[in-house]
Amino acid sequence: MATSDKNVSKSSTLPSELKAEQTLGLIGLGLMQKMSNDGISGWDWSSEGTGEKADLVALRQRLEMTSLAIETGAPLTTSEVTHLLGSRPGSSKVERGGLIARRISRNVWKLNKVEKDHSHWRN
Repeated sequence: MATSDKNVSKSSTLPSELKAEQTLGLIGLGLMQKMSNDGISGWDWSSEGTGEKADLVALRQRLEMTSLAIETGAPLTTSEVTHLLGSRPGSSKVERGGLIARRISRNVWKLNKVEKDHSHWRN
C-alpha cells in the first residue's frame, strides 16, 4: 500500500522547483481568476473607464494616416492634425507621442517624427 501512495503523490504534485518567473506567473494567474470569479473587472485593459471597448480599427486607421502624412509631407488642416495627434494643437509647434506638428501658415500644418536627440524618452 505504501508503494501505491508514492505513485499517487508523485503523479499529482507539481515539480519541486519552479523558476521565479513561473511562480510569479502562477500567482498572477490565480489572482486574475479569483478577481474574475468575484466580478471585479478593474483589470480589463481592453476598455476605458467608461466601459466602452477600444476601437482598434479606428486606431489602426489613425496610425496608417499618421504614417502616410509623415512619409508624403502633405499639408494638413488643424482638424486633421487634431485627429492624428489626439488633441488640438495649442501653439505653432506641438510635440506629442514622438511627433511634431508645425504650423506653416493659417490652417496649414506639417507633421514630422521627433528626432531621437530631441526626444524626452532616452535609452
